[in-house]
Amino acid sequence: MQEENGVKSWRDILDFPLAGRHPKPRVNGLTMVIDKGLGLTETRELLEMAADYIDFIKLGFGTSALYSAKLLQEKIQLVRSYGVDIFPGGTFLEVAVLQGKLDAYLETSRQLGYTFVEVSDGTIEMAPEERAAAIIKARQAGFQVISEVGKKDPRDRVSTMHIHEQIEADLACGAFKVIVEGRESGKGVVIYDSKGDIKQDELEDLVEGVRDLTVILWEAPLKQQQQELIMRFGPNVNLGNVQPADVLAMETLRVGLRGDTLRATLRSQLAGAGGR
Repeated sequence: MQEENGVKSWRDILDFPLAGRHPKPRVNGLTMVIDKGLGLTETRELLEMAADYIDFIKLGFGTSALYSAKLLQEKIQLVRSYGVDIFPGGTFLEVAVLQGKLDAYLETSRQLGYTFVEVSDGTIEMAPEERAAAIIKARQAGFQVISEVGKKDPRDRVSTMHIHEQIEADLACGAFKVIVEGRESGKGVVIYDSKGDIKQDELEDLVEGVRDLTVILWEAPLKQQQQELIMRFGPNVNLGNVQPADVLAMETLRVGLRGDTLRATLRSQLAGAGGR
């Protein structure tokens, strides 16, 4: 940041304790915000304050269907004008697949101005070839694709091996990033237990089978999840389902400007110096 009105930026004075954070535009260290129904004024205020720290806004679930076309186009244009990409939630695409209307869904998404679409089967069942065809069709329609692995209902849990296979297949079909399901709650799915704590064995098993962890976007709506993943993978881990009000707070975790990651960073630095 440059000096404005004769006042220096804090960045001219202080270094981030947790170094190495990538600035925008970036392909890693992505932050995806979940939008459950912000109005235009709220969206504009969020972007004015935090667009530098947001890479994607996801209009959660099927909320896109509840906007008027005019309002939705205006919102999409507003988000894109701040250098932020926007896409509809994967559940919305699942409904289109279920009803045999994927082509119309993609065409309408293009007309509205969406730049990305999410391909998932968190609720419905899609055969591997059907999922692959959906990703390829979306890419051919001009979209970047973010896919998602994992089921939303704990009763539908799939194996880690299946998740590994889905990640590889999605990337081979042209997916840009692959989301690991965390839901809005961050509880009871994939790597999270019913309280929202990370199941370390599940995390390590999943990580072990992924060749390039930078392709993963971890849904992590809760602060303790964000903190653990940042300390495990570094400030440029991809994180999603961040609440709009939490964007700046999470960015402080990424760069060590919050007590939790500052303390961990200081302890790591001390250990690296041999305890001196």
